[in-house]
Amino acid sequence: MSDPVPDLVPDPVPDPVPDPVPDLVPDVVPGEVLGPWTLRSTVVGPLATNAYALTHVAGARVLVDPGDDAPALLALLDAGTAARRLDLVVVTHRHPDHLGALAEVVAATGAPVAAGADDADAVADVTGVAVAHRLGHGDRLPLPAGAASDAPGVVALRGHTPGSVALVLGSPTAGVHLLTGDSLFPGGVGATGGEPARFASLLADVRTRLFDRFDDATTVRPGHGAATTLGVERPSLDAWAARGW
Repeated sequence: MSDPVPDLVPDPVPDPVPDPVPDLVPDVVPGEVLGPWTLRSTVVGPLATNAYALTHVAGARVLVDPGDDAPALLALLDAGTAARRLDLVVVTHRHPDHLGALAEVVAATGAPVAAGADDADAVADVTGVAVAHRLGHGDRLPLPAGAASDAPGVVALRGHTPGSVALVLGSPTAGVHLLTGDSLFPGGVGATGGEPARFASLLADVRTRLFDRFDDATTVRPGHGAATTLGVERPSLDAWAARGW
């Protein structure tokens, strides 16, 4: 009797296990406690804009610079909380990489918008979203009771745009933290289009309203890139003035 004919049909090949779908939402930086505020951030858009979410111990929440990618920004708002809440959106200046998702975020949350007074019309024109609060130098952000006494201060820094603003928050224990938009970075002030008058205005405001007011331990959190401190940057002020940018 002959041997049985071997089974020439190969064993079924198991379906490959697909690689996990990558998470396309940028990582949210874990919350950092700054006195009564917790700060979280994420990076959005082709120009890698830093977006910041501030949450007060009383529950109030502020979003700073919704540059792009509304789903990522809404995930930032949802981090560390059981229910989404947004009391105010702040745009530090009029450029598109800092407000590209503003309309979507406002549509999803109903939050009012604040911007520097001299940039407010441009923000509204670009986004179609009304600016409810026009910020001036020395103002505090308009926040509800419970957070109003701890509301970040507003510093006007004229030059990168006419209405650029920075925010000041912190406490005696947490130190001072500046959200400077595109007005101050590690290594220099923001771009001023090669115009000497704009550069002189921005450098003067940065000197008198930031470096002359706050100590070297003050943290600077810019609109793009890594944080720095005023102490690291202070020795370079004269060099920035001499080079003209």
